[in-house]
Order: sequence, then structure tokens, then C-alpha cells
Amino acid sequence: MADHITIAVDAMGGDAGASVCVPAAAAFVRGNPDVEVILVGQREVVEPLLAGSGPRIRIHDARQVVGMDEPPAEALRRKKDSSMRVAIDLVKRGEAEACVSAGNTGALMATGRFVLKTLPGIDRPAIMARVPTREGTIYMLDLGANADCTAQHLYEFAVMGEVVARVTEAIGRPRIALLNIGEEDIKGNDRVRDAAARLAASPLNYVGFVEGDSIQDHRADVIVCDGFSGNVALKSMEGTAKLISFFLEREFRGSAYGKVAGLLAYPVLRSLKRRLDPRRYNGASLVGLDGIVIKSHGGADSLAFQQALDVAFVEAQKRVPHQIRALVTDQVRAEA
Repeated sequence: MADHITIAVDAMGGDAGASVCVPAAAAFVRGNPDVEVILVGQREVVEPLLAGSGPRIRIHDARQVVGMDEPPAEALRRKKDSSMRVAIDLVKRGEAEACVSAGNTGALMATGRFVLKTLPGIDRPAIMARVPTREGTIYMLDLGANADCTAQHLYEFAVMGEVVARVTEAIGRPRIALLNIGEEDIKGNDRVRDAAARLAASPLNYVGFVEGDSIQDHRADVIVCDGFSGNVALKSMEGTAKLISFFLEREFRGSAYGKVAGLLAYPVLRSLKRRLDPRRYNGASLVGLDGIVIKSHGGADSLAFQQALDVAFVEAQKRVPHQIRALVTDQVRAEA
């Protein structure tokens, strides 16, 4: 484990840009003595927000900014001095162990793939994040990077998810499941069934199919799916959490009796709100790249952005890309 970790932060990315990224990075550094941060962005914007932040945080000037709705190809071709590109370049050059950005997801993936390349044996990177369940959290991937996937892609996602769950959560043999429209072996399309057959024959701890309504039953530690299905499932879960909060608030404010009941139930409601708070799960990994890149939600506040920084810190400590490379290499040798 490294003595300290350096994280490059795209200080201009996200809906709020530097006004969130810079204070969040400064707070994270104050609470973590083993972290150094390089804030990448326009110095005249970043510097005034850094008063009294100490020696473990510094600025790397970058003049361009990638817009949240900018086409990824345009950002890659025309924005070589963007805060996003320069932050990823710092990882490539070994000046930082990880990069965190709340910027344009497509541009971040395209730039990360162009600059860092994919790990040997991995065809496509995937977006992976933690999802709350009844018993804690699980990992899901892909959550939007690859709408169309082959069985081989799903298998590679499973390998990467297994590594992350094992090394970051200290799970001996993470349980791997495939998201499907049913739990029976005959359900699903050819792609999913082919992936299931390959996983069942692999050394991975494959436990079968799970349906959308079973994701949060914690039957697996890693759930694998294509990016289209994964993104829809994730957004549906987020929408359901908002709906529950809306109905609870309306019921407790709808009458005098509801208000009294709300006061009595306040400790439980506060605990529920914290458990469902999406900020606690912010920070999606772009796994499969030959380097660590973490995507924060574009609308993240300071608390949420600090969570994304923590994900980067843990993955850097555990050397996640190195661990994935080692597992893929071992499997290729075993199949030779």
C-alpha cells in the first residue's frame, strides 16, 4: 500500500464546477492525511476558493473546459488543454494515482480510453458503482457506457467486478450474478445465456440470474448487465427512492395527525433518509482502463463529491487496475 495517494481533480467539471469541486477537495484533504490533491483548472477561478487549504493541495493550470452537453468526439479532438484531459494526463504520466471528474460522462470515458487505453484482455471499459441493498451495498456494472454488449463483454465485466468487490470490500469469493428477465436458465436472450454458460464454467463464483426486483435482496455481491439495462435499472431505483420520500413527506404534512406522527417517527425517518441518500453512493468507477478514473454525478454537492474522492482513494490504495490485469492474465494463461 502506498504511503500517500495523489488524486487529480477536474476542478471545472460538473454543473457547479469549481464552486463545489474545490471546497470538497480541500475538506477531503483535511480529513485524510495520506492524500494529496492536484486541482486542475483555470488558476484564476480555482485559487480564490483555496484560502488556507495547506500544502497537500495544489493547482495545475488548464485553460479549457469541457461542456456538460459537448459531444465526446469534439471534446477529445478540440479540448486537449481541458481540465478533464489534463487531469487524466497526470494519471498517465504517473503524477497522480487517480482522477476524479464530475464532468461530461461520454467525454470522460472517451478521453480516458484514448489517453490511458484499456487493460490487456479487456475490450471495453464499464461504469461500475455501489448500490444500496437490504444488507449493505453491492456493485453493478455496466451502468451506461456500453448499450450493446456481447457475451464476452459481460464476462469481462464480471471479472472486473469480482476484482473490485474482492479487494475493496475484502470478500473472499464475491458472488457474481447476471441481470435477466427471469431466474430460470431458459430465460433471456442468447447473449445473456451465453455469458451465463461461460461464467458457470469459469473459476468465478457465479450464482445465476437475478431479476430487477431482486437487485436489492443482496443475493450477489456483483450484478452484471449491459449498459442500457443497467442504466435503466439504476435510474428506476433512484426514482423509487425519491417517490418514497415524496409520499412520506406528503403523508406526514397532510394533516395534524400526520404531523404528530411525523414528529414521533422523526428518528426513523432521519435514518431512512440517510440510508437512501444517493450522495452516500456517489462515485462510479470507469473500470477496465489502465488507470483509475472516477465519475462523480454532475450535480454532486460537496458531500457527494467527497464520496467520489474516497472511492478514488480506496481504489488507488488497493491498486485496482493492477489487480484486474493480474486476474485477466492468469485466466488467459489457464485457457491457453
